Amino acid sequence: MFKFGAIIEARMTSKRLPGKILYKAGGKSFLWYLIKRLKKVKEIDKIILATTIYKSDDILVQFAKKNNISYFRGSELNVKKRVLDAAKKNKVENIVGITSDCPIIDINLISQVINTFKYNKVEFVSNCDHRSFPDGMDVAVYSRKCLEKSYKLTRSNYYREHVTLFIKHNKKLFNQINIVAPENFYWPSLGLTLDEYDDYVLLKKIIEYFKKRKNFYFKCDEVIELLKKKKKWLKINTNVKRKKIKFKW
Repeated sequence: MFKFGAIIEARMTSKRLPGKILYKAGGKSFLWYLIKRLKKVKEIDKIILATTIYKSDDILVQFAKKNNISYFRGSELNVKKRVLDAAKKNKVENIVGITSDCPIIDINLISQVINTFKYNKVEFVSNCDHRSFPDGMDVAVYSRKCLEKSYKLTRSNYYREHVTLFIKHNKKLFNQINIVAPENFYWPSLGLTLDEYDDYVLLKKIIEYFKKRKNFYFKCDEVIELLKKKKKWLKINTNVKRKKIKFKW
């Protein structure tokens, strides 16, 4: 049994930017940068790429094999079942939920959410129930039993597409904690997630800036300080409309 397994839901058929997670910056794909970061988180025992059964996602299976991580293939629309089945097959006790479009997520934030879950008697911990961190720093940790309970309690396609939304909407049924950003991390309107092409342009600039300085695991507050200095960069993706439901896992 693996105590904490990172399960990344991923597919190539994004409506707004198809194939986006394999777009490149500094010669490597955005998905590669995410995996590199997750491998650095000492609390994570296993990494699983949860993709769909469609041929268009064969390339993600190849990616998983090449990068020595596990993979699971399941339903495209019933994402909750895909994540749950991935956890069961890989014997994951607690799920670390991170979306594939967060390539520069802060590894210290991941550890913080995991440890908050570990040392409190709760079923679910996240840092974006009420957004305070930049969009793209989203982490959720929850037990497999919690997800199983959620799955049994709802038949709604809406709640099965958005993996943990039912949990968030039913705080009386699920014991949970939301972590609020400290002052130097607080910037809820800042978009650091890969939704559209303009996001790609900004994230590419950020990654290549730090890569030139040999800083491969730059933190959220370092990105914030950089963007305060390079104010022109902030204008790159200001017109991107964020989905109201960003928190999918």
